[in-house]
Amino acid sequence: MTPNGAVLFGFLVIAGALIARDLGSLAVILAIALIFALGSRERIWSALAWSGGIVLPLALFMALVWIGIVGRAPAEIAANTEGSRTAAAFFVAIICLRLFIIAFAIQAASLHFAGWTPLRFVGALSAPPVVKKLLVLTLSLIETILQAVDRARTALIAAGLITRRHSWRNLRHGWILVQTVWLTVVTIAIGRTRDKWPIEDTLGRLDGALASNTPRLNSADFAWTALAIAGAAAALGLR
Repeated sequence: MTPNGAVLFGFLVIAGALIARDLGSLAVILAIALIFALGSRERIWSALAWSGGIVLPLALFMALVWIGIVGRAPAEIAANTEGSRTAAAFFVAIICLRLFIIAFAIQAASLHFAGWTPLRFVGALSAPPVVKKLLVLTLSLIETILQAVDRARTALIAAGLITRRHSWRNLRHGWILVQTVWLTVVTIAIGRTRDKWPIEDTLGRLDGALASNTPRLNSADFAWTALAIAGAAAALGLR
């Protein structure tokens, strides 16, 4: 499978999840995403856990608001009907399952390229050189953010403003940590764009690094794309 095919499949699965309006349709899309993940022949538990970790806080919050407090679904509120907590639970389940499918589809696509570097993946995409450069430079800033978090946390622990473990002090000074991380990210990013990248000729080197002769699509891409289209069509038909 090529990166272009993985991106196309991911977009189709996400589109199918967005047009699905009931649990049956979403179950079809989720089954296709699971088949796609299993096709990578990699362990999918980490992808499931990562996706579930993203959805769980939202699910708890929405359950508290719509099921526990409001007790009605938004459609019932708009129609000015009495409603029920069961309908509110279905509403929460649909929203959370849709988000889970979107997150899992992204993780499933990454499983097919577990042995690839981000630079190789981006280089194999059929996209304008400027877009590829922006993707690579944006991905490089993720490491910058992680470094900023580590530096800010270490500095505030040394200053005695926060502690290494959970504490009331951490909660009280959490906003200071957020500000420190933000300022550290900005400082590192400015240093890279103003000094590091020009000195190392990063943009010039990316031209050669991102050049690739990888075929745009292959037979595996067409097979997975057909499966995704069939799932989206099934989800549309079940509406």
